[in-house]
Amino acid sequence: MDTTSGKRLEGLSEKIFLDRYAWKNANTSETKIGDIVLVLTKDDPKFPAKEVGEVIAREGNNVTVRLRNGELVDSSVEKLTLTIEKTPEEMWDRLADAMSSVEEGDEKQKEWQEKFRYILDDWKLVPGGRIAAGAGASEELTLFNCYVIPSPKDCRGGIMTTLTEMTEIMARGGGVGMNLSSLRPRRAIVAGVNGSSSGAVSWGGLFSYTTGLIEQGGSRRGALMLMINDWHPDVLEFITVKQKMGQVTNANLSVCVSNAFMCAVKEDLDWELVFPDTKEKDYDELWNGDLDEWRKLGKRVITYKTVRAREIWQTIIESAWKSAEPGVVFMEYYNQMSNSWYFNPIISTNPCGEQGLPSWGVCNLSAVNLSEFYDQEKHDVAWDELAKVTQWSVRFLDNVIDKTPYHFEENEKNQKLERRIGLGTMGLAELMIKLGIRYGSADSLAFLDKLYGFMARESYLASTEIAAEKGSFQAFDKHKYVQSGFMKNLIEEYPEIGDAIEARGMRNVTVITQAPTGSTGTMVGTSTGIEPYFAFEYYRQSRLGYDKQYVPIAQEWKDAHPGQELPDYFVTSMSLSAEDHIRVQAAIQRWVDSSISKTANCPADFTVEETGRLYELAFELGCKGVTIYRDGSRDVQVLSTSKEEKTDEKVEQKYEDKGAAAPLPAAEQENPFEEGLVEPAIPNAVAVQADPVHDKQYKRRPQVLRGATYKVNTPFGMAYITINDLGGTPAEIFLNVGKAGSDVFAMAEALGRVCSLFLRYGDHGNKVKLLIKHLKGIGGTGAIGFGVNRVESIADAVAKSLEIHTEIGEEQAASAAEFHTYQSPNNQSAALGNGLASTQSTYKGEIQSFDLCPSCGSASLVNIEGCKQCSNCGYSKCN
Repeated sequence: MDTTSGKRLEGLSEKIFLDRYAWKNANTSETKIGDIVLVLTKDDPKFPAKEVGEVIAREGNNVTVRLRNGELVDSSVEKLTLTIEKTPEEMWDRLADAMSSVEEGDEKQKEWQEKFRYILDDWKLVPGGRIAAGAGASEELTLFNCYVIPSPKDCRGGIMTTLTEMTEIMARGGGVGMNLSSLRPRRAIVAGVNGSSSGAVSWGGLFSYTTGLIEQGGSRRGALMLMINDWHPDVLEFITVKQKMGQVTNANLSVCVSNAFMCAVKEDLDWELVFPDTKEKDYDELWNGDLDEWRKLGKRVITYKTVRAREIWQTIIESAWKSAEPGVVFMEYYNQMSNSWYFNPIISTNPCGEQGLPSWGVCNLSAVNLSEFYDQEKHDVAWDELAKVTQWSVRFLDNVIDKTPYHFEENEKNQKLERRIGLGTMGLAELMIKLGIRYGSADSLAFLDKLYGFMARESYLASTEIAAEKGSFQAFDKHKYVQSGFMKNLIEEYPEIGDAIEARGMRNVTVITQAPTGSTGTMVGTSTGIEPYFAFEYYRQSRLGYDKQYVPIAQEWKDAHPGQELPDYFVTSMSLSAEDHIRVQAAIQRWVDSSISKTANCPADFTVEETGRLYELAFELGCKGVTIYRDGSRDVQVLSTSKEEKTDEKVEQKYEDKGAAAPLPAAEQENPFEEGLVEPAIPNAVAVQADPVHDKQYKRRPQVLRGATYKVNTPFGMAYITINDLGGTPAEIFLNVGKAGSDVFAMAEALGRVCSLFLRYGDHGNKVKLLIKHLKGIGGTGAIGFGVNRVESIADAVAKSLEIHTEIGEEQAASAAEFHTYQSPNNQSAALGNGLASTQSTYKGEIQSFDLCPSCGSASLVNIEGCKQCSNCGYSKCN
């Protein structure tokens, strides 16, 4: 087999491959002319940037690199990433050799080296990121993606032990999940120090903070999932903790929900929030977070509070509606379906939620690339080829268990006990488009049932064949194993699987996991996980601004059908209903023995009530968990008047978003500031906290101000900049850019607050001109527009809008733009008089607003599959 053809990746795919997965040469002093390298083009501790290029000159430690776009960069060998592998073929050779090396005997090793090389070729099987980066390249990096560590022991020493375990795993590339339910609630008595506990949530903040340190200190972000059970007294605090700034910022959150709780919600019953009596004998030794086990021991449980179950449920729903967190895992149902139900209960999931695990549980992941299994002649799935690749992929993943280094003895012991693997898919949306099947339709649900049932059958039969050859997992009990909820369903549909397990045993306790595949899917150039495409056209940032690009399969169709709209089976995440997302998830979940990382995307006007019905639908359809993302969701805090006025009357202000863009221009909103109802929180927050000595220097805001809203396209998406006048002079600025909860939105809000404070405090000089002077021309990672239309940044957009506003004058501004966006003669929104025209695309799925990427610093981070992913550098929160 020729493996030297050198199929080079291009653009972002090549950058992801070289940065994340190619085997590295740590000794960059060996760099020579002609080497393909990653060069650090932006040496920023928080937002570094790298580009792919070829070394064309070297003198000492100084090098000149020609980037792929032709630009020359002078750098040094210390700022290069030098890789041993330059092409995917080289990586495939390494992985095939590594995974076949655990087979017994030269003949077996050669046989499986060739088979593994076959399934890896052309990305038929795409190994999980940890396998791709570490197998055959490092004895330090774990090949497992997913870890769950035991719930912390309820003492300071136990918490510190858990912190150490978490840190060690993350430092080697693993994502960690943990359940905090073992920790006593807030204000519970701590007898040893004659004090009270700060609570489970506060300790979750410690784990979250440490995760953030690992992100800053390493090349890969730490990933953490925190969970709490529905009976814990701190559950309401846990649900709402992210609404408090800075407490838990580096972890995903989910609530573990029981069947009894869902029944109590349905019947509107009371729900007891309880915790073990910490004075019970042997509490420190026996309590591990399992309340049922504690009760079976006859130990006492204290009821801390009784609330309506619907109160807790409604709090979950409202919080998810506001900020997409917490997610919900139907943990009791999960364990009823789990194949390890009889010896190893699931206590938490990994950070992205697709893999439920017991204490010390681990799992390795890879994905079959379904886009490679389209039979064009038959206009069907290439079923025979898919069966072969699926079967061999199971053995590939099983061999990972014996090849990976184990840094904790407990992980090795547990994994040998159950041999848990997670084979998933990517490219589903692309395959369905090739087949002309509309994702989310009734036909698609029937197709998904057939496709994933087929893959489950082939996976399980393959595992039984390996068991016949090498033996079953240690905890295998053929009578109990087939009694799980999942196995009953599988064997009912495919009786031959039950016969095979009876005759040959089972090599792996679980086989199938549907993970996000954000970075690897982007590298391969197909749809990620089981998700539809987020959009078919998008903008890539470059030194020339934003360029519109199409997903390749959409571009191919448009090239073949010039002037025509894409057919209806080209669907995006946002063009589907939220219910479509859930029904697809449920259809696939039927054939997944672990779980699924999937986001139900909802429109901006999705209501709290609809969110509740969606969560309940997920439970009814048999999903093991659910996460929603409401586009442009925003939780605007209650606004109040200054402290001298009445504070008991509060008015809640809500903005509605269109798509992924900023909130509507003021002309299209119901104006909350009219009729003296309420004044904005920004100036009042400053006024209330101002030093009384200087209060007279601060111009207080009257009940009504008039001004103009300017719609300006910026590198971060469309900005709506409202400038209000006080006495004929700009006195406050409001900025709406990006999605609420994003870093872009937060920084824009902060800029508006600071500008408003500056404009209304003191009377020294022409503050407007001074503000323009200091904001104008500030640049970031990119710009948009050319000439006088060029906007360098949000700050630059504010400066230009202030210039226009002051030129128009108070009288003209009040009459022409009284909280209305100016319309130019050609009916395009425009910033007045300065040519800063901007148009919004009519394309329904266009991404118009992004967040900042913590890896490259560009405004290109979007929420896909429950993970934030960068369309510029390939960064993914979960991979």
